[in-house]
Amino acid sequence: MKQILPRIWQWSWFSEDKHMDFNGYLLATGEHRILVDPPPLTPIEMTQVRQGESIDYIVVTNRDHEREAQMLQATLQCRLLIPEGDAGDMSVQADKTFKDGELLPGGIWVIHLADQKSPGESALFLEYGKGVLIVGDALIGNPAGALSMLPAEKYADAAKAREGLRRLLKYSFDSLLVGDGVPILTNAKAAVEHVLHPS
Repeated sequence: MKQILPRIWQWSWFSEDKHMDFNGYLLATGEHRILVDPPPLTPIEMTQVRQGESIDYIVVTNRDHEREAQMLQATLQCRLLIPEGDAGDMSVQADKTFKDGELLPGGIWVIHLADQKSPGESALFLEYGKGVLIVGDALIGNPAGALSMLPAEKYADAAKAREGLRRLLKYSFDSLLVGDGVPILTNAKAAVEHVLHPS
């Protein structure tokens, strides 16, 4: 587990199937410690998670990012928050669902993204620093330093999916943390503009 931004740590699990890292994030925001989209942890990473204050919440961005959420919810005795639009398709027992425009603990704003792979796909926006955006499957950090959308066959309508992502550009952010691939820690908004408005 490594610190990538002030108050944000990342750990990764390499997917042999997808040939890329699946990432989880530990946020120390406000008075809360929050995990986002947690993939498997090594014993050392679990020790790091347990150090200091307890984990208060786990936030999952979409139905396909349940990952280790249920296990960690039980192990760490914390609350699990999931997207309302995906709740019916998930096997986890959530403490609460969230929807577009909601302010979650720790000052995390929910941005629902329409017409994505799953109906509940949500980005998370933190206003501290120069702005941090966290996405699940909405954008992939591949290749490193750039972003891509999922393959067209993952969407009912890839053009509508691209249109649904444009609302991300209304937000002011410098860092984009991705669930899959390599995050972009500076000048990320330009990378999002590039993938959504290819020249």
